[in-house]
Amino acid sequence: MVSAHIVLSAAQGVQRIGISRPAKRNALTGEMYLAMAEAITSANKDDAIGVILITGEPGAFCAGNDIGDFLNGRRTFETSPAIVFLKALVLSRKPLVAALDGLAIGIGTTLVLHCVLAYATPRTRFHLPFIDLALVPEAAASMLLPRLCGIKAASDMLRLGEPFDAASAAQRGVINAVIEGDVEAYAEAVALRLAAKPRAALLASRALMRANHHEVLARIDLEAEEFGRRLNSKEAQTVFAAFMAKDEAKRA
Repeated sequence: MVSAHIVLSAAQGVQRIGISRPAKRNALTGEMYLAMAEAITSANKDDAIGVILITGEPGAFCAGNDIGDFLNGRRTFETSPAIVFLKALVLSRKPLVAALDGLAIGIGTTLVLHCVLAYATPRTRFHLPFIDLALVPEAAASMLLPRLCGIKAASDMLRLGEPFDAASAAQRGVINAVIEGDVEAYAEAVALRLAAKPRAALLASRALMRANHHEVLARIDLEAEEFGRRLNSKEAQTVFAAFMAKDEAKRA
């Protein structure tokens, strides 16, 4: 799958996946999900690649799923492009690194939970508004976030849907560090360091540290089933329609 909004390049053992849809703040469409999933799968088959680096645009790492896709496209979620992408993340034998700047909404935050290293600028803002959209968490966030930072912090992020800054993300373990300056250059340097390490040992360590990936995949399936029910609900469709109307009014 090819997408004009997913920019791919590879050098020195690092596969770079750049999300580039600035007009929509890097909101993801089905085509973009599939392009990223294919890039991850291909990188895993390429012996020359040791690490996968995911980046966004300045000011917008990813604004989440394109709401228009929810309104105008499919009505199932379990086999959607988003789930194909999430499972590619979980199944990746190659470690993933992320560089974030600006908005990181919905999957823009949850995909980071599947990266071994993640860095963000001080102006990065994280937000998990699933319940506000009449939906439920995805990417196994309902399991991973409570384990990562405790049930109370996870409730603040997932149930209240409170936005949080990069300093809070680092404190909670969502990212590794807040980086002043060029976060992409910093993350790329880290990815290159990883890719230069003994490859077999790097991949074996990756496998050992993701030993619970079957449990993660099971939770993704469980969330997807409920997400699909919520997605088809009148409640969610009303919220999406209001969101789109508000967005159109801003552009008028």
